[in-house]
Amino acid sequence: MARDSDVVVAVDVGGTKLAAALVDRAGEIVVADRLATPPGGDAPTLWKALAGLVDSVLEREPEREVIGVGAGCGGPMAWPEGVVSPLNMPGWRDFPLRERLAGRFPGLPARVHNDAICVAVAEHWRGAGRGSGDMLGMVVSTGVGGGLILGGRLIDGGTGNAGHIGHVVVDPDGPACGCGGRGCLEAVARGPGLAAWALEQGWIPGKTSGRLSGTKAEAPTTAARPSTTGAENSRTGARPAGTYVEAAEATGRQLSADAAAGDEIALGAMTRAGRALGIAIASATHMCDLDIVTIGGGLSQAGPLLFEPLEEALRAHARMDFAKRVRVVPAHLGQDAGLIGAAALVLAPDRYWTAL
Repeated sequence: MARDSDVVVAVDVGGTKLAAALVDRAGEIVVADRLATPPGGDAPTLWKALAGLVDSVLEREPEREVIGVGAGCGGPMAWPEGVVSPLNMPGWRDFPLRERLAGRFPGLPARVHNDAICVAVAEHWRGAGRGSGDMLGMVVSTGVGGGLILGGRLIDGGTGNAGHIGHVVVDPDGPACGCGGRGCLEAVARGPGLAAWALEQGWIPGKTSGRLSGTKAEAPTTAARPSTTGAENSRTGARPAGTYVEAAEATGRQLSADAAAGDEIALGAMTRAGRALGIAIASATHMCDLDIVTIGGGLSQAGPLLFEPLEEALRAHARMDFAKRVRVVPAHLGQDAGLIGAAALVLAPDRYWTAL
């Protein structure tokens, strides 16, 4: 019998931050904390940090009944086994995340999926894609990922990687991609790739907007400097001293700020990203007959600077009549999406968990 006190422990694992939350049956976050991912941490260090974060949210709501645990993590991973090797966390190679979580909560369902898929699930379940039968949820940030909902259900594919739109080719002669190919959407539109392209064109970060993160514009970098202490409550948005902060100048965020201030090169970079996204979405819509595409992640915060060239390219390439109905909208759930989607793996398995 469902009880109002029931919660799922939700975990969101990333190279910059770790997050944990208790999520109720309605998909609402009861309590959540975030912690900087220990830089250069080995497997025991990373697991200790994550386990401690989980313990901290449990301690704040001791009367709640835990009914399962769901996790989103960067790939690659063996799915549905939940053995993870996230590219941006070298300390975890073939790390048995699902097994560790199951050991922490014996007898309860423990489910792990790709972090971008969890974001897509959240937007379909409780966000901008709610009510849609056929949706693509995208994350455009340091990488480009996605999750595919068809017929109201998550489509996993044979290895759990269906919907990975970041490696749709949008320019066969384009930049090299980390996957080994060329011209993938991710290679063109991800934040660090855009910043690198803009630098090659002569962009000086902060010159137009006056919003330099640091003081040395002559030595831009795409790195962030995480610290190892501090936590952030997602419901207040507070950022205590010691949490992860972006200290780099040549980032997608700075690029967006300069574009908003009228920097021509930064505007060109936003147009480049929007056009690539529009082309990829047109292809996905022709393939999957989509109702809606939601876009989240840091770069999506650029607003019309990104969405206007995206829409222009989409309408130029989505030529079939059925494809013209697709809508592209910003995601609604922000930084909580990964946690809500991870919880949905347990709370709504009929739609979002096909593995036995």
